[in-house]
Amino acid sequence: MRELPSDGKGGAHVAHFPAGTCPIMRKTVSDAQPPLFLPVGDNPVPLFGMDRAVHARRLAGNAKFPPADSGEAGRGALLGNLAFAWDPAWLKAIGKTPDTALLYRGQPVIVHLADGADASPELIATGSLPDGLTVLDAETAELNYAELRKRERPFVLPLEESNRDQVERAYYDAAYKGVTDVLTLYLWRRPAFYLTKWAAHARITPNLVTAVGAIFCALAFWFFWRGQYWPGVATGFVFMVLDTVDGKLARCTGASSKWGNIFDHGIDLVHPPFWWWAWMHGLAAYGEAPEPVYASMLMWAIVGGYILQRVIEGIFMRRYGMHIHVWRPIDSQFRLITARRNPNMVLLVGALLFARPDVGIELVAVWTIVSLIFHAVRLAQADAVAERGGTIRSWLDR
Repeated sequence: MRELPSDGKGGAHVAHFPAGTCPIMRKTVSDAQPPLFLPVGDNPVPLFGMDRAVHARRLAGNAKFPPADSGEAGRGALLGNLAFAWDPAWLKAIGKTPDTALLYRGQPVIVHLADGADASPELIATGSLPDGLTVLDAETAELNYAELRKRERPFVLPLEESNRDQVERAYYDAAYKGVTDVLTLYLWRRPAFYLTKWAAHARITPNLVTAVGAIFCALAFWFFWRGQYWPGVATGFVFMVLDTVDGKLARCTGASSKWGNIFDHGIDLVHPPFWWWAWMHGLAAYGEAPEPVYASMLMWAIVGGYILQRVIEGIFMRRYGMHIHVWRPIDSQFRLITARRNPNMVLLVGALLFARPDVGIELVAVWTIVSLIFHAVRLAQADAVAERGGTIRSWLDR
């Protein structure tokens, strides 16, 4: 055992690694034998309405690290200091790399010991770590994009009552994708945070939020079908906010599940074409019905373009192991406005403000074709780079 040497400022001498060189990707443990998670300490500050130890165990369980009291033997140990809050990305990364310790200003935060028999709460309490550990500084070490899925540094924060709101917001922000549409990223990010906190304190499950959202999704379809566009927009926007809340609630409380993921993403994938079909049908009741042939052409463009874009995304993912939206900065920027549900709703509402829902659906059709062309060109360009021997790598991982 060794004490961490002082740096003269109350901290410890730890390894500093520039972006992309963090050693936590160099050695890993088998997914079949992940370490057992042991929360250390007693922090009275709750997070999202849960006891801190319970919250930490749930996040660890969500990351596939069983609790230390599961009765399994011969496993490594993953110790988590409850005096701190940490991004789940750190837990996953350190949990995959044995004999590694993450420190914050000289204090152990997460420690992974390959030999679980050496695990002891005193390691955290005294700051005495075994020799031979790789020691990382939480303020300088970085994860690559493959682990983090965005460029922001994963957080580590001391957890006290005075900064509980800051810590909960950090967990919420960590649950956000690095690349998404403009409405999700900017418009309702703040209100969705407070809804997520309220749902957590009220013990509402993410699946219940998804189910309620599905009801509003169906109501929006019904209103659009009848040409009652403003009520449809209102219920549709409620669904769109809840569609953000359910995923963030699951990640912030460690309540993600395979069924919940299928339920949520299944609705996301399937419902948009039905909304646009209902919008088109409702034009007759609204008094702006297009000619049948023209209406069919618009729907083929919208639905066909939507499906083909999804196919292109799938091909890109299969060939290059990443989303097409994160290849180059222009792809991430275009993701903000590409012809998905939320940007399309902006077009529809904009046209509705001028009492022209028929123009709105025409704009959706045009924008869908433009987006399809953009993604088809990007896939072709990636293939050309690969054929010339180039590497297709996300700009977020540089």
